Amino acid sequence: MASTSQPLRGKRACKKIFWAVFPHACFILSLVIYAFLGALMFSHIEGNRKVNLSEEYRQFLQNLWYISRNLSDNMTENEEIFKEKIHALLNGAERDWFVNPKDIWTFFGSLFFCCTVFTTVGYGNTYPVTRTGKYLCMLYALFGIPLMFLVLTDMGDILATVLSKSYNEFRKLQSKILASKLCSGSTCNKGHELKSRAQSKVVINEPLTIMEVLKSQPGIKRKPIKYRNAEIFEMLIARENEHTKLARNKSIERWSSCPELARGKTMSRVIENFDKIGKQLEKLDVPVVLMVLVIFVYISCAAAILPKWETRLDFQEAFYFCFITLTTIGFGDTQLEHPKFFLFFSLYIIIGMEIVFIAFKLGQDRLIVLYKKVISFCGEKKMPSKKVYPK
Repeated sequence: MASTSQPLRGKRACKKIFWAVFPHACFILSLVIYAFLGALMFSHIEGNRKVNLSEEYRQFLQNLWYISRNLSDNMTENEEIFKEKIHALLNGAERDWFVNPKDIWTFFGSLFFCCTVFTTVGYGNTYPVTRTGKYLCMLYALFGIPLMFLVLTDMGDILATVLSKSYNEFRKLQSKILASKLCSGSTCNKGHELKSRAQSKVVINEPLTIMEVLKSQPGIKRKPIKYRNAEIFEMLIARENEHTKLARNKSIERWSSCPELARGKTMSRVIENFDKIGKQLEKLDVPVVLMVLVIFVYISCAAAILPKWETRLDFQEAFYFCFITLTTIGFGDTQLEHPKFFLFFSLYIIIGMEIVFIAFKLGQDRLIVLYKKVISFCGEKKMPSKKVYPK
């Protein structure tokens, strides 16, 4: 029996892990599929469009030829006039006159464009030109942005759990180190006495009345009423928790023996996992300085790697580009030569946006607390002081 029960336990554990990971994988997979479908759509629509060279393009070439022909041999005399004319001429030029759409709207280029759409970065150096492409871009963003925010919220729960547990473990370790340094002989003995008292508490499993509890614990009678009531309350809570645990074990035995009930229980747990999205992010409470440090280290790592394939960028330019990207500002002043390599950084972008979002959320909570303190302080100052009249 023991040999057959171990594989069953292993299968149940694998099923639990699968159904726990299923909601997170579902969101990420749906976002990946949505991005690939958008890339296929925009590469077909925008990449296959025909570029008609209009009369404005011919006029542009004529003006350029006229300026270059009338340029005198002495460049220093007409340099400023030449710059002004060229600047005015280039301002009226369109990008479609010089760029082949198929070179921009490749599959990887379109995929990069889709990522900039639903992440709300929007660099501006790649944009739809056809009317159909513009309408589809609006429709694509209408469904893609909520899906992206859902993925960010879901991953925010994971990151919030990791950050909060790491921070709490660090605080516990720090308190243990401080306690070991400050622990003297007397304080340690007091701690051992408190531990022995806590271990000597009686846990009541049987349903008893308050009077029976008083009779069964003669030590409580000698204590003051305040501490006596507290101990009675703790013992009653311990008894209630013990009975709820037994009831849960019985219910687990009932539904585990029946496959239909087990399947229903699993599906209810999966639905509960969907309902809990965003709860861990609300509970996160770590210092803002720590989050700023995490963002700095996170961006610095990418800024050190990015110039390996984007040779025009140095560390400072890459750091600026990553910060503008993760904060979804996206000026578009820094253009990438190899966007398909940066697509492998898409997971980095999503996680980085989530870290920045958590930092902004923590900063928002701190600002709300600050506003509350300022308003309460101002309200206390404006409140008239109560006058006490003699009787």
